[in-house]
Amino acid sequence: MTGFFNVLSVEAFTELLRAFPPLGPETVDLHRADGRVLAGDVIAPEDLPLTDRAGMDGYAVRAADLFGTTETNPAYLECDGRVDIEHPATFAVAPGRCAAIVTGGVMPEGADAVIMVEHTQDLGVGTIEMRRAVAPGENVMRRGEDAVAGTPALAAGARLRPQEVGMLAAVGATEVRVHRAPRVVIISTGDELVAPQATPRPGQVRDVNSHTLAALVRRAGCEARCLGIVPDHLDALEAALRAGLRDADVVLLSGGSSVGVRDLTVAALSRIEGAELLAHGVAISPGKPTILARVRGEDGGCRAVWGLPGQVTSAQVVMFVLGVPFLHHLSGRADAFDRSLWPARRVRLARNVASRQGREDWVRVRIMPADRTGPGDGGPPLAVPLLGKSGLLRTLTGADAVLRIPARAEGLVAGSEHDAYLI
Repeated sequence: MTGFFNVLSVEAFTELLRAFPPLGPETVDLHRADGRVLAGDVIAPEDLPLTDRAGMDGYAVRAADLFGTTETNPAYLECDGRVDIEHPATFAVAPGRCAAIVTGGVMPEGADAVIMVEHTQDLGVGTIEMRRAVAPGENVMRRGEDAVAGTPALAAGARLRPQEVGMLAAVGATEVRVHRAPRVVIISTGDELVAPQATPRPGQVRDVNSHTLAALVRRAGCEARCLGIVPDHLDALEAALRAGLRDADVVLLSGGSSVGVRDLTVAALSRIEGAELLAHGVAISPGKPTILARVRGEDGGCRAVWGLPGQVTSAQVVMFVLGVPFLHHLSGRADAFDRSLWPARRVRLARNVASRQGREDWVRVRIMPADRTGPGDGGPPLAVPLLGKSGLLRTLTGADAVLRIPARAEGLVAGSEHDAYLI
């Protein structure tokens, strides 16, 4: 493997990331399913609900009996009994009749709607005054409306949020096949680094990237393991890289990715069997000297190695824009790189921001209510740029979001509206 520094566009770099296949399946218990992605369809074993059920407390009626009914023109129906959860009706609802019913009660034969109890008045001796009309099916959960027996209740590729976990429970899926979450190993490199508990001497800095990268990985729902600080020595870096590749799907190396004399990531990769350098440089600021490599193992699988910038802001921005979506992609999410689905707010830029054509600039911004800086006009909140060097953390600790300046633009003007992606 020979080193090179050939800057790719963000789009071209993303296509390289897409070429990595999602990880294979594993079976997890229901309580561990949140945030995972289904690796196969979940088939409903029976209809859900099993029968027509009331969606409200009220009265099961024939909707035709209440057509034209209003508060000033009520209808009067005779109640034949009450339907409880434990006691389904043993009678049918005939024209001009109704049955009291609780939420979840099985709809009696003949009834096709439920009128809410708030729109009725019990006049005694079994007569119920109805004060509004209902449509057929109103306030009724139809048999099979949530899921039909033998068909997918949830399709492969679905991301399991709490509501999907609820559907799994409803169809009795106590275990589920999901894409495996990536295992990520993090290595920080540099003779200048010391542990956070150490007191740095002049020229030294505490290791920040191990901890910020691990937090980003865990927030993405993945397993993170830090191998610690590796000095700027080729043999040591090679050994750490081999150790990381033994049980990781992704290795994140921070530092050692540019073209300086002590930047050893490419050299270490050249010593790894099956390693292929895919990219060395991406047209993004901050974060240009990012490395991407693929390592094919004897088991037939492939692992990703990222060489991230050592500068703390650069590393975090690259992870937010490219790294975290890649982890979601490996986890099975088909929409991982679709920025239109990322959490964002529409904002109005507070001042001009210059940029250089040919690279994407990702500007850290603080989002502030518009009425703090002048009369409110009902427009979007203001995005105040936080500009600074890529080695400074304050542009991130003070930021709520990042704002993208396209590679073809020379900057953005004050007052223009954009999507700010929340961080």
